[in-house]
Amino acid sequence: MAEHASKSSNSDPATAPEPALSPSYNQGLTPLHPPHKSLLRIQMILRALILLILASVAETLLYMHHEIQAGMVLVPTAALAFLMISVLPHRIYRRWGYDMGDAQLRVLRGYLWRTDTIVPFNRIQHIDVAQGPLQRLFDLSTLIVHTAGTHNSIVTLPGLATADAESMRETIKGHIRQDMI
Repeated sequence: MAEHASKSSNSDPATAPEPALSPSYNQGLTPLHPPHKSLLRIQMILRALILLILASVAETLLYMHHEIQAGMVLVPTAALAFLMISVLPHRIYRRWGYDMGDAQLRVLRGYLWRTDTIVPFNRIQHIDVAQGPLQRLFDLSTLIVHTAGTHNSIVTLPGLATADAESMRETIKGHIRQDMI
């Protein structure tokens, strides 16, 4: 697991995470696996298609009942869909980071509402590695950490290479076993 810890202190500017709003926001954290950006783009395309279909239905109904001009709903919706597909995936991707320390997992995410979650290994009850159909196309997985308590007891870390997620799970499992001894 030293691989994950060494990634977070990587000083190579080509692989370092981009700063979000301030230079120290993602400093020293490991970025998500790069194919996650493509997955985010596909998810945005699917959402945009649903939005465009709904806008088309709304415009048709408004045209039939209120005789609005063609394009009054669909054109602004298409502009919004274009922004969703072209801008949001990159922004979402660069606002995530994590650090796998010796005794804890830190997950940082968010743009307007930032969330910095630190999960001590001794608080973890079980760990899952989940993979949806689109994630399988990109060999990505989501690490899901369940902790004691009710508030924020589930911490998810999407966008990991499957091998990395499984390796992190095994490392955390090893720490849990050590704490039980």
